[in-house]
Amino acid sequence: MSFTTLITKRRSIRRFNNKEIEPEKIDLLVEAALRAPTSRGINPWEFIVVAEKTLLEKISTAKPHGAAFLKNAALGIVVCANADKSDVWVEDAAIASIFIHLAATSLELGSCWIQIRKRMHDENKSAEAYIAEVLEIPSNLKVQSIVAIGYPDEEKPPHSKAELQYQKVHRNLYGKTYGN
Repeated sequence: MSFTTLITKRRSIRRFNNKEIEPEKIDLLVEAALRAPTSRGINPWEFIVVAEKTLLEKISTAKPHGAAFLKNAALGIVVCANADKSDVWVEDAAIASIFIHLAATSLELGSCWIQIRKRMHDENKSAEAYIAEVLEIPSNLKVQSIVAIGYPDEEKPPHSKAELQYQKVHRNLYGKTYGN
């Protein structure tokens, strides 16, 4: 699949069927994460591959909105990074998250990014602290996101080219329309 086809096909999938993901596909998802580029080759990220249903259900409650669908996914990959290793750990972890997301699409799997960093679990605890507690993540690691993955139980058509926001693209100087 070409890159253009891949990014056109990619959609955030939040409904999954009850089929397990083959170990070789999980291995490819992990490999994609590990191939993500990082600033200065520091690789501050670490990943927790969660396939145990009870853990998926627990971490699906990490925040009040936008994570509940994780309990029905076959897999969640928690993307963490060591903030002490890199001043751009947020960017590096985000790149790794999107590599996982795109790899899932290339494997005919559905996926959806769940933002954890700077989100709250409840009034007293951050989503990050909640996830760290449930998954026993050491305090030197920060949790960026979780990518929920599974076989899709919904189909979404690609966004049409007409829907793309070309008005936000400028040629040479701001305000000079890129056009299309």
